[in-house]
Amino acid sequence: MKINVLKCSFGVLLLIAQVSFAQIVITNKDFSFGTTGRIGAGYSPNADGKTGKQLNLNNQGSLGGRMDQGDYVDFLPAFNFTPVVNGDSAKATKIDMQARLSFYSGGTFLGNVDSRSNQGMIIALPEAFVEARNIMGSDWDAWAGSRWLRYDDVHIADYFYFDDHSATGWGFRHKNTRFSMFFPAAIDTAATNSTPYSYTNVISGTKNLIYRQREVMVLEQVIPFNHNIHRLKLLAEFHNLDRSGKNSMEQYASDQGWVFGAKLNTSLKTNIKGSFNQISVRYGTGIANGGDSGNTQTWRTYGAPDEITKTYKGAYSFTAVEHLLLNLSNRWSANAYAVFTMSKGGSDSDNKALDHYNREIFNKKSEFNTGLRATYYVNNWFHILSELHYASRTDGNQDPASMVKLVLAPTIVPTAERSVWARPHIRFIAEVSRYNNQAMNSLYSPFLQQSGAKRFGTYLGVRTEWWVF
Repeated sequence: MKINVLKCSFGVLLLIAQVSFAQIVITNKDFSFGTTGRIGAGYSPNADGKTGKQLNLNNQGSLGGRMDQGDYVDFLPAFNFTPVVNGDSAKATKIDMQARLSFYSGGTFLGNVDSRSNQGMIIALPEAFVEARNIMGSDWDAWAGSRWLRYDDVHIADYFYFDDHSATGWGFRHKNTRFSMFFPAAIDTAATNSTPYSYTNVISGTKNLIYRQREVMVLEQVIPFNHNIHRLKLLAEFHNLDRSGKNSMEQYASDQGWVFGAKLNTSLKTNIKGSFNQISVRYGTGIANGGDSGNTQTWRTYGAPDEITKTYKGAYSFTAVEHLLLNLSNRWSANAYAVFTMSKGGSDSDNKALDHYNREIFNKKSEFNTGLRATYYVNNWFHILSELHYASRTDGNQDPASMVKLVLAPTIVPTAERSVWARPHIRFIAEVSRYNNQAMNSLYSPFLQQSGAKRFGTYLGVRTEWWVF
């Protein structure tokens, strides 16, 4: 008797599919669409051309206040569903499939009516990942893909200060223990980073650009105590960067780095709930002594390598952060922060040294930033935000560059919530900054680089900020 193998195979596959479908049923498959962003118009009355420019010091990002920061809009489409296995809801796994579409302004404004004027708009996909939580009703989570994996931040300075591990990778969590492995990508190193990743390989007889991968292993442990009023987070990282191949035209040595840190998050009792205090310390060595320019990822290596070994052995970075929120009453909230950073590269120099591309860069820096936002709730939908910031940075053996900035921002809050987290905001912003001689004469801010050496900087604008999840 002849047997049609193709038909039998198809029948078996169909039977398997039917059985599988009968076992796993998706009961609540949902599509969600979130968005975050900041956008609006601003100008600087005493700047050349009056184009609005951020008043903060260079190489510090939004440390010093973020109300005059550039435009951005993120869209977050996601599928969220919970399959039920054999009708047992206790074994349900929560599954999220999320992406993030990011749009940034590289010019004056993000949105332009004239499409021929939208120069400098940047589009990115920083997130695309799948995460499974409480797998089969257990305490295990797992994820893989590319994501913004970061936690507490100083919101008024847009500063994710302790555990920003945003990159491509994978990880798992069991209760309060999390292990992750990340593979940050930085190919165009000659323009963006002092640590070389790309090299030219001639193993095939022709020149091919090869990318050596940095491997970052992260272990995190959260320890709650005193009825969860306090939560202590311990952090350990190991970074490895293999040497360039023996057939490469450029010879780069292998390099490593370690990070250790601790963060204590404490809930505070005030008249209005939600107050907290966060304090953290973090120390990174070797190629894990990042970051800079307001970024805190430890894989963004700072400084120049050793002159002889061309490695970052001996490099370090120490960062301490204090962050406080007090909801004092239904009229007042106060949010304050302080950040201290000291970093040095692999070179012995306390000033400048040559990097792998023979560029002369600073090999040592120290920074101190502090700020306070006071929120006064005039009524449910009208709040007055006021901020005072101080920022200082010392590059090498130069004199410190410093800035003081005062901000006043009457704000419309359409959700009518008396909360520092209520969004969206429509803000009317007025800022003035004062620079010391070093900052003024070295043009040490985006405003000064456009306007020349001036003691005072100004910024006026009407901008909105939102997040909807």
